[in-house]
Amino acid sequence: MRARPWKRRLESLGFGLAVFALVSPAALVFLWMLSLSLKNEVDNTAFPPVFIPNPPTLDNFRAVFERNDFLLQAWNSIVVSFGATGIALAVGIPAGYGIAKMRATKAAVLILIARITPGLSYLIPLFLLFQWIGLTGTLWPILITHLVLTVPIAVWVMIGFFEGLPGELEEAALVDGATIWQAFRHVALPLARPGITVATILAFIFSWNNFIFAMVLAGRETRTLPVAVNNMLTFEQISWGPLSAAALLVTAPVLILTLVAQKQIVAGLTQGGVKGG
Repeated sequence: MRARPWKRRLESLGFGLAVFALVSPAALVFLWMLSLSLKNEVDNTAFPPVFIPNPPTLDNFRAVFERNDFLLQAWNSIVVSFGATGIALAVGIPAGYGIAKMRATKAAVLILIARITPGLSYLIPLFLLFQWIGLTGTLWPILITHLVLTVPIAVWVMIGFFEGLPGELEEAALVDGATIWQAFRHVALPLARPGITVATILAFIFSWNNFIFAMVLAGRETRTLPVAVNNMLTFEQISWGPLSAAALLVTAPVLILTLVAQKQIVAGLTQGGVKGG
């Protein structure tokens, strides 16, 4: 009996060390990026490195707004990310439900293949298609290509959640005279809200952070925020301060969303994992 408190302490210590080992590299990179964004170029290229800005400066953030139409790019990112996420949910939720209830293993495998296939595999054919139908220079090509990322995520997440729902509730609704659509809408959909939350957040993050599609398909007026980071690169030198400031500004919305919704993400993933097992 005396060994149990020590065992629990060792388990807690081991868990804490594991979390620290996983989180510390990401935290260190973020803090270093924040440091670069608040220093001048002399301090950014100094050796030994200067970690704490003295004094801190906001010139790098001003440079980002001077070199980019930041508000327009932010609006483009909002339109594309919200549009791609909304369409992905409209397609992914019923598709996930149908695949889960029909036990369509082959369809689930196809969704998984689409999820793990690199986006570059679709880029060139889609670019030629958009050029042929005359959509280049608009937001439509970017939004449509982002569906390659968001739809498989939404479908795959929802398959796991719908498979974990107790089938007795839907069977009872069908016995009472409900149609399959009514059972989906009034029984399965409310129970799958944690999964919908997770699918929404993941799809939005993948869409918001995507760089390559916007870099290739966007015109001067349709660039999204990740392209603003690339605009900080010059042929003369790498301006670490403006580059880090642009990266922080692009990352900030996703970081804030993740921090605000972290409880829902953890609860949704845990619930889906427990029920799926």
